[in-house]
Amino acid sequence: MKDSTSQLRTATRRAKSDVANKLVSMFLHELSRRISLKWPIKVDGEEYGEFVRRLFNNRCPYCSCDLAETVSVIEHLDGMNRYRAGLHVPGNVLVACRRCNSEKRRDDSLRALSLARSGWESFLSHDGTRCASSCPTCQYWRSLWADETERRSRLAENLERVRSFRRAFSEFEQVLPSLQEMLPGLLTKLYSDCQIFAEAEIKSVLERFERIAATKT
Repeated sequence: MKDSTSQLRTATRRAKSDVANKLVSMFLHELSRRISLKWPIKVDGEEYGEFVRRLFNNRCPYCSCDLAETVSVIEHLDGMNRYRAGLHVPGNVLVACRRCNSEKRRDDSLRALSLARSGWESFLSHDGTRCASSCPTCQYWRSLWADETERRSRLAENLERVRSFRRAFSEFEQVLPSLQEMLPGLLTKLYSDCQIFAEAEIKSVLERFERIAATKT
């Protein structure tokens, strides 16, 4: 019984967290639209998609695999969450393989990073020299490039290639410092406020339900 109760509470907390994270994502999408409204290139246009694929030779910016031979997904360099505060704007959106997109989430979802300032830079910094041998991201890169010299070279090359990509968008580069300074704190408060609101509303609705149910018995 105790295990079932614990599982139920965990599921409830996870559900409230999912709602709060969705609200954060909605805010970031709306902020993205407003910030990039007058930018010369639109992130959802064909021109931008073609530019990204051409710049990376239609290869994953992280592992360099051929995107024509794997499942590709839209990827945000800085994840659209309360820690990374990424936006859906030119300079933060590219195309990656689904596996790298999934593996990168470990770094993107960390409150504090130890290998780099951003999630994507941290992801490409797991060269096997600074983490414990059990690090899943280091293991991922070792599975792709077993030779240490090649692995470090490939990661360094791709890290610089992505940095060059981001520098190509001056509008985003201009607003990025202020966004990185302000947004994490604001988003953490938004997330917390959403959790508190959800808890209060759930309690209120449960109490109304119990009162109504009591009158019918």
